[in-house]
Amino acid sequence: MRNPPYICALDAAMDVVGGKWKALILWALDERLHRFGELRRSLPGVSEKVLTQQLRELEADGIVRRTVFDETPPRVEYELTDEGAALHAALAPLGDWAARRMHALAITPTHGKPQPEPS
Repeated sequence: MRNPPYICALDAAMDVVGGKWKALILWALDERLHRFGELRRSLPGVSEKVLTQQLRELEADGIVRRTVFDETPPRVEYELTDEGAALHAALAPLGDWAARRMHALAITPTHGKPQPEPS
């Protein structure tokens, strides 16, 4: 945890996933591991600098694992740790709520996998 003290546990959780890109990084990495360029292409609008910063923070928090391969050219892969997969699962109900809300407001996602029908 980077910014204690926290008012409550939710405050501590938001410290880990706060910001526009971290939840989207979790969403992308839940499907499979990605190389940096693949991850950047899957997140339209994120700059290289911001993605690097967000990945470093998620790595420092134990959410993302970065693996560097000693090859030419260098290859780096990112994947969720067990803690990252647990965090993604914890965020799933929030995603379900948002899917229902988007459906009610007739909002269609602009990118990514199809959203489940709201229950």
